Amino acid sequence: MELHVRHRLRYDYSAPVFLEPHTLYLYPRTGPHQRLNDYQLRIEPEPSLVARNTDTEGNIQQMVYFKGECRSLTVEAEMKVQSEPFNSFDFVLFPFETEKMPFRYSANQQRTLAPYLERDSVTMKVEDFARQIANETRWHTVPFLTLLCSRIREGFTYEVREVGHAHDPEETLNSRRGSCRDYAVLYIACCRSLGIAARFVSGYLFGNPQQEHELHAWAEAYLPGAGWRGFDPTEGHVVINKHLPLAASYYHDKLAPLGGTFIGKSVRSTMETKVEMF
Repeated sequence: MELHVRHRLRYDYSAPVFLEPHTLYLYPRTGPHQRLNDYQLRIEPEPSLVARNTDTEGNIQQMVYFKGECRSLTVEAEMKVQSEPFNSFDFVLFPFETEKMPFRYSANQQRTLAPYLERDSVTMKVEDFARQIANETRWHTVPFLTLLCSRIREGFTYEVREVGHAHDPEETLNSRRGSCRDYAVLYIACCRSLGIAARFVSGYLFGNPQQEHELHAWAEAYLPGAGWRGFDPTEGHVVINKHLPLAASYYHDKLAPLGGTFIGKSVRSTMETKVEMF
């Protein structure tokens, strides 16, 4: 099937401003089962340069540069991606002993995955929550990852929060409520608490009325022999071909679709955003 997204952002300023360079994470991060059919980017005022590159984590990053003053900024990205169905469990963990936790990554993998194993947001309460679920699955790796998804989905109350950073994992665990990004951050902390490398993913989800007009967030865990595999605690299951990623990172707060600053004295700004999926 073809996934079609139109994502529009508009900023209005109370007085003329000079726009500093802006960073866009609005380009699909396709994989083995997805390919880009078409991509259009429209920006007003017209930029002096749009430089497309790859950031340190392999995401497509677009740097936008401007000249002169303006009173508004509009960015609209339109993308069409062919997404084929696939079996999310079509993999084998290797070495075979990694089928059970705890396990150790190879020396080379540990060096590469070090940021995604950081425990800075792991508290005792978060680790206890993860261990309880691991005990239920007798410490089998993939059953733990899938059960963790469903437990967050079934045991927490979903809330829409359009702005603001994700809550700390323990805050989400204590309140038993959160947005998709809160769920993803809690999921990642649970994985890291048991030695599984995990990262944050920002993108779109088709087929869910709650998500059809906004960005979505989920998690990926790195499994030896299987690579990065997506798990969506908001949906309560593994990632399927209805997920369209834009970027993945250790830093859950660094993947805004549009980031940048402006120069202007005592200037107020307002933002409007609109996401359409077809």
